[in-house]
Amino acid sequence: MGIINSEIKPFKATAFKNGEFVDITEADVKGKWAVFFFYPADFTFVCPTELGDVADKYEELQKLGVEVFSVSTDTHFTHKAWHDTSETIGKIQYYMVGDQTGTITNNFGVMREGQGLADRATFLIDPDGIIQSVEISAEGVGRNADYLMDKVKAAQYVRKHPGEVCPAKWKEGEETLAPSLDLVGKI
Repeated sequence: MGIINSEIKPFKATAFKNGEFVDITEADVKGKWAVFFFYPADFTFVCPTELGDVADKYEELQKLGVEVFSVSTDTHFTHKAWHDTSETIGKIQYYMVGDQTGTITNNFGVMREGQGLADRATFLIDPDGIIQSVEISAEGVGRNADYLMDKVKAAQYVRKHPGEVCPAKWKEGEETLAPSLDLVGKI
């Protein structure tokens, strides 16, 4: 079964956010847009560049009604230690979820078999808890928060405008398409 258009599965975890440990479940995700941003491990190399990039866009994401949940199989204690010792990670205000049991990582199908580490993966979830977008990258390939912002805006636009779709490279404010028989073979 494909993961696009599937509902997120139940989970319970502890996250580090704004200097505190907080318990979260799938119920905390529903009712708002959410990004689950999986990465292999704390105190590594590509991961802090990605997490810092998302941190730089967090305020803009919040204005769009999007909550961010970064997830690795490290503990919430390790997330706090990394947050306290790294300038880049120290600017994170979103949830840093500890998934040491691997429940969330396995629920999303991004656990590296035999390694206990998450793949580098991003999931965009709508307010109904339905997965709308997935991006999975190889170990050495970092993601781009600007690209994520474009996907969020496109998904939100399509949700608000049934019958319209966003073409490739669509940016907010540009023309969309209304699929119809008249467009077949003309694009």
